[in-house]
Amino acid sequence: MIVGFIDEYRQVYGVESICRALSAHGVQIAPRTYRKARHRPPSHRDIADAHVENTLRDLDGKPEQMYGRRKMTRYLRRRGHDVAFCTVDRIMRELRLNGAVRGRRHRTTIPAENGIRAGDKLNRDFTAAAPDRVWVADFTYVSTWTGWAYVAFVFDAYSRAIVGWTTAATKTAALVSKALNVAVWRRGHYGHPVEPGLIHHSDAGSQYVSVSFTESLALQGLSASIGSVGDAYDNALAESIIGLFKTEVVNRHGPFKTLAEVEFALMEWADWYNNARLHSRLDYLTPTEYETAYYAQQPPRRPALV
Repeated sequence: MIVGFIDEYRQVYGVESICRALSAHGVQIAPRTYRKARHRPPSHRDIADAHVENTLRDLDGKPEQMYGRRKMTRYLRRRGHDVAFCTVDRIMRELRLNGAVRGRRHRTTIPAENGIRAGDKLNRDFTAAAPDRVWVADFTYVSTWTGWAYVAFVFDAYSRAIVGWTTAATKTAALVSKALNVAVWRRGHYGHPVEPGLIHHSDAGSQYVSVSFTESLALQGLSASIGSVGDAYDNALAESIIGLFKTEVVNRHGPFKTLAEVEFALMEWADWYNNARLHSRLDYLTPTEYETAYYAQQPPRRPALV
């Protein structure tokens, strides 16, 4: 830094004058020291820092730019950089880079006042022994120039993967039913059809306790689980991932003009989230990598006898 400062002003004030002025202010450097440093080759640390800094600068405009210090360290290691957390912290501070910070999420579901609803089968335990044992669902809203856009999600509790999603201009039972149907179709399409008994957990919103959605669950052979009324902790996993959607999509790319723009941004983010985003709760793997590792450890299925 001192050498660079002298380089910048030496043609104007001269090296000796600058060194005297720096020494008078407590920065001891002799002209000979400056000249030696100027011709000294860069250290291994300087070279490594430069590579890391270039990688961080190349993330401008990319989703990975939202990573905080710890996740960025894991990301850089996956890219081949042998880097410590303290180094990443120092360089990000020098570049004034910070991870995305979540805002507070507003609830959108309206508790159902009448009707019989399923009990809570999870009791705030959002873990699963394998993919497609427990799904959690919720929806949120996004403001656009043409009105509200509602976005419904279905997440897998084992891998945190987004297995189903959809958008609509109204928050009806059809919105959450379509997200469920997309989830079931995608699992079957990619070779892992959903088996009966899978637990589908949601909050007590009127959309999820409606007759039409309850029938949709029954037709798919899924087991309904409903959290208590007005308690966000009973659906904390869905709330958390939707908070990421708000931070990483809505706050970053909004405001949106139309429902179609929201839908396009959602599809792009869901693909990145499932296949590229590192998750600390998954040992810094992506949801797809985490599920692939699980299936790789399972014995091959025997063909059905005819």
